[in-house]
Amino acid sequence: MSAESSEGAASIRAVRLSKWYGKVTALQDVSLHLGPGIWGLLGPNGSGKTTFLRMAAGQLKPALGEVTVCGLRPFAHPKALRLIGLCPEADAMYDELTGLEFVTSMAELSGFPPKEAAERAAEALERFGLKDAMERRVGGYSRGMRQRAKLAQAVVHDPRVLLLDEPLTGTDPTSRAMILEEVRRRAEAGAVVLFSTHVLPEIEAITDQVLLIARGQLVAQGKVHEIRQLLEEHPHHVRVYTSEPRRLAGLIVDVEGIVGMQFAAHGVELMTYDPESTYQVIAQKIVEHALPVESIVSPDASLEALFHYLVERSTAGAGTGADAGVGSGRQRMMQAARPGHGGQPQQAAQAGPQGGYQPQVQGPGGGS
Repeated sequence: MSAESSEGAASIRAVRLSKWYGKVTALQDVSLHLGPGIWGLLGPNGSGKTTFLRMAAGQLKPALGEVTVCGLRPFAHPKALRLIGLCPEADAMYDELTGLEFVTSMAELSGFPPKEAAERAAEALERFGLKDAMERRVGGYSRGMRQRAKLAQAVVHDPRVLLLDEPLTGTDPTSRAMILEEVRRRAEAGAVVLFSTHVLPEIEAITDQVLLIARGQLVAQGKVHEIRQLLEEHPHHVRVYTSEPRRLAGLIVDVEGIVGMQFAAHGVELMTYDPESTYQVIAQKIVEHALPVESIVSPDASLEALFHYLVERSTAGAGTGADAGVGSGRQRMMQAARPGHGGQPQQAAQAGPQGGYQPQVQGPGGGS
C-alpha cells in the first residue's frame, strides 16, 4: 500500500531527505523516524532545522528523498496538511484581525464549519492565556502574545503532528510554563511533537529525546545520556566538591580508568572513560577514609554539554545523517537518482522502541 493512499500512526519519517537552493545545500541525506512523544530539534543557526520543519509541514518539496507524516507525503496533500500543526518562527500574521478571528479562520481552513471553528478557536486561545485578549486586534498584541496566538492556531484542529519552530521566542516565564504544559499534554495524548529551540534548559525539562542537525546533516538522534555514551573521543568529566581535594586526589590518582585530573573550585575534576566504575570507586574511597564531600556532579550530564560536543564533532568532519548505510554528499545523491543506480531512496535503518531509531552518532565519513 503506497504512502500516498494510507494514513498511518502519528509519525514523521524521512528517507535520504535533501534540499538545496542553487549551490547552497540546506539539508543533506537525512533519514529518521519519529514516533509519538516530544523530540527536541537542536542545531546552530543555519544548520537546516527550519528547512526540515518546512518540508515536514508540506511547505517545501524535497530535492531528493522523501518525507512522510502519518504515512502521507505532506507537500500539496490537503489530507496530510490537516494532520499537521505548524508554529513557524517567522511572525507573519493578519494584524487587522482579532485573535479570535485569526485562529477561527485557521480552523476553517482545516475543514471545520464556522460555528465549530469559532468554538475551537476560543478554547485554544484560552489554553494559551489569551481569553481576555481574543477580541483585540492581533496588531496590538505584544511579541509574547503574538507567539501564543501562533501556537493557538497550530493546535486548534488537534493535529497528530505538531511542528514548533522556536516557540518560546519572546515569551515570559509564565507564558513558557503555559506553552510547555500544553506541549506535554499533546504528547501524552499521542501526538508527535518536534520542538526546535535554542533554549536548551527548556527542552531538557520536557524531554530527553533529541535530534541534532549541523551543516545540514543529522549527526545524532536518541536519548541524551545514551548519545553521550557513544562519544568515545570525549572522556567523561566528574566533579567532586570537597574541602580536602588533595587528599582525595592522592587516594584515586592510580585508579584504573581515570585518564586526567585537575583541581577545580572547591574540589577535584576527573576525566574518565568508565564513569560508572569511577563513581563506584569514589564512593568507596569516601566511605573508607571518611572524606568530607558536599556533592558529586558531572558537567557532561546536561543537554548543553552534549550540544557542544556534537557541534564540535560535526565541524571536525562528522558524518551525513542518521542512516549509516547511505552515502555522503550531493554527488552520491545525484548518482543514486540516475538510471541504473536504483532511482529509489533506500529504506531507512531499523526503527527502535516507540518508533524512533536506536541512539546513534555519526562518525567521520558518514559511518556511525
